Order: sequence, then structure tokens, then C-alpha cells
Amino acid sequence: DFGDVRRAVHARQVHALLHISATALTAEEIANTLHVARSNVSTTIRELQGWGLVRAAHVLGDRRQHFESIKDVWEMFRIILDQRKRREIDPTIEVLRLCIAELEKTSDTYTRDRLQDLYQFFSDVDALYNDIRALPLSTLRARRDALDAIRRQNPLLYDFVLKRSLRFRVHGRLEPLPDAV
Repeated sequence: DFGDVRRAVHARQVHALLHISATALTAEEIANTLHVARSNVSTTIRELQGWGLVRAAHVLGDRRQHFESIKDVWEMFRIILDQRKRREIDPTIEVLRLCIAELEKTSDTYTRDRLQDLYQFFSDVDALYNDIRALPLSTLRARRDALDAIRRQNPLLYDFVLKRSLRFRVHGRLEPLPDAV
């Protein structure tokens, strides 16, 4: 519903503000900066804390509660990826599995095939998630740093390396992208 969309927008705004802020902010400062109600900020902060993206920070000499975001973009990416998988991908896979099992008892092959395609897609996304999640953050950072250095020194080589290093999952196996990409 619209309320969920509005809360999601507020969460993104609050998180973005805390991420770019050099210092921890109070809920009042967040509300004033974003021109939103203080109660919305409090609800949003609790949600972001539940996700592990925002934490309380103590400021010496100030009794008010301050908040800060995780500054490590790769760790933030992992947290968001974990939460999205848990809240969206896993339940979708389970519902699709149950629906397909029910359709096995009927003669509706069209619907079963469409749901099987969706199930396969979400299973592939799940496998890709597991591949990415298994990589240490240092590996992800090192790959990015190496690609950035190549891009700065030789844009043509960067384009070649990037196209050849990307992979996609086909039936449980990592395969190189076709050259046409």
C-alpha cells in the first residue's frame, strides 16, 4: 500500500542522509533536514537499526541520542542483500515451490511451466547471492580496486577485462557472457 511506499522512501532518505553526514545526527536534526515528522524519523531509525544499517552513537557532552550509518559501502551492500533475500527471495521461492507442487496434481501445464520458469529464475538469483555472499569483503574490494586501476590507465583494456570477467549462471553453472555483450 501507499504507506509502505512512503515508509520505504523515508528509510532511504534517512539512510542516505546518515551515510553522507560527517557526524552522527539526532532524530530532530534528521527531521529538520528532511522536512519530515519526528515520529516518522523515529520509526524509520528503528527499522534501519533492525536491518543493521544504522546504530546509535554517543556524542560527548550531549545527552541526546545520535545516529550514524555504516560507512563501508561493501558491508552495507551485504546487509541490504541479506535482508532482501530473507524478506523477499526466500518467501517467493517457497511460495513458488508450493504452487508448483499443487499444479502437479492438475493438467494446467501452461501455468505450471510459467511458475517453473519463475522458480528457476529465483533459484538462480539465490545461487548468485550465495556465490557473492561467500566472497570475503577484501576480495570484492580488491577486484574493484584492480578494475579501477585498469580503467584509469587503459579504458580499452578495462572494457575488454570487464566484458570477459562477467559471468552469469546457467542451470547451476557459471558461464562466461557471450562476446556480443
